[in-house]
Amino acid sequence: MSLNCNELNLIIDELDLEGSFIQEIVQPGFDMVSFRAVKNGELKTIVICTGGGVCRINEIKSKVPKNEKPLRFQEFLRSHVQGMRINSFRQIGLERIVKMDVSTWQQKYFIYIRLWSGAANIIVTDEEKIIQDCMYRRPKKNEMSGEHFEEPVANPSEDERKASLERFPIRDFSDLKKWYGEKYPGKDFDSLSFNQKIDLFYSEHATSLSRESLLLQAEKWYNVRHSKMEAALKRLQAKKTEFQNAGKLRHTGDLILAFGSSYDGGKMLVCQDYDSGETVHIQMDPGLSVQENASKFYTQYKKAVSGMESLEHDISLSERNIKELEDEYQAMLREKNVIKIEQMLRHDTTPRQKTEKPHAGLHYEIDGWTLIVGRTAAENDDLLRHTVKGQDMWLHTRDFAGGYVFIKARREKTVPLEILLYAGNLAVYHSKARRNGQADLYYTQVKHLRRAKNGPKGLVLPTQEKNLFIKIDEQKLRILEEHLK
Repeated sequence: MSLNCNELNLIIDELDLEGSFIQEIVQPGFDMVSFRAVKNGELKTIVICTGGGVCRINEIKSKVPKNEKPLRFQEFLRSHVQGMRINSFRQIGLERIVKMDVSTWQQKYFIYIRLWSGAANIIVTDEEKIIQDCMYRRPKKNEMSGEHFEEPVANPSEDERKASLERFPIRDFSDLKKWYGEKYPGKDFDSLSFNQKIDLFYSEHATSLSRESLLLQAEKWYNVRHSKMEAALKRLQAKKTEFQNAGKLRHTGDLILAFGSSYDGGKMLVCQDYDSGETVHIQMDPGLSVQENASKFYTQYKKAVSGMESLEHDISLSERNIKELEDEYQAMLREKNVIKIEQMLRHDTTPRQKTEKPHAGLHYEIDGWTLIVGRTAAENDDLLRHTVKGQDMWLHTRDFAGGYVFIKARREKTVPLEILLYAGNLAVYHSKARRNGQADLYYTQVKHLRRAKNGPKGLVLPTQEKNLFIKIDEQKLRILEEHLK
């Protein structure tokens, strides 16, 4: 639960931040800001949380981890507020709003920390109460840079303060006291400051940001990811077992040719295996000749042999991904800092579309081959400039606008037809031809592309191109979705 107005007042009294200087502002997440305050050589780490149900400001003892990528509001605070002196730090009446007056000899700001669940915000204004920036920009509430901020007017009487204290009492944390006594026998819970109790409560027992609840989320995240990876690995291993028995396919083809003279044109060829001496039944296609039936088994045999190397690559990659997942989960279990756990979990549950990628566009790994899709002119241009090489394959729809698809080359390997079809499906899907469900493509190596003189970004002219007709295969697209990185 969030701090009530009387708890907030007690927190402010204990912090005693007037006369402090603000150092090292960190924003570990979208709903949290932390700063260090130095006064008379004493360093305090203050955290402000605006998350629903956990709105608070208090001192913490643990180190606040930095976000992987600096957030907008943190950058504003660092450039404008960091290094300023806190002239005053007080609660506005009985409101759950803290007002900070900060300044240097050149500049002065007011920082309003509103701790209302569902409408929390941190708003920075100048002396004229013109908003400079906000943690959450809300245009409908005029909480945007350049807007005027109306400071709440509050001057409660003594009777109103007493009534407020009866209505919103300060928590005694009886459950927390019992837990503390069991975990730290011999230590006096009552000797802790209210800031320390709040820090303990939100670290161990709060419903939204507590180690216990975060680890439950981590366990759920791990179980879902691990079960999917294990299932994918089992499918690959089953396919490997089939490929390891590829010799049987060739042997079956040999048997068909050896006993083809006795074939009566039905659905089954019954013959004696000259290796084992056993009677075998081979399923045949009556519409095909003996040679064509044997050829089907030889083709399956060649495909299995050629696919074994790619399959080994996929199995190795799958096993490595499972190991990395287990290492990440164990790191979460070992971590004691709840803010760091939340940060790790948030990073690992980020939607795939928002994750940082080593290059532009979409990235697929299938059967040991890498497919990259540029969806816009900017992505196409970026991939051509920084990612693909001369030996890589390029595909694009004829007569339709669309993205570029690249197949990364492999040393001494020719692109298999199946991979070319996967790439072709991606090229049609990411083009204006998607509605038609089919299109002609041209494909060539990247080294045979040249930029159009004075043409728009990403436009290239191919040479030595070949034609490929593609009709969208929904099953192939579903398989590709499973291999999107």
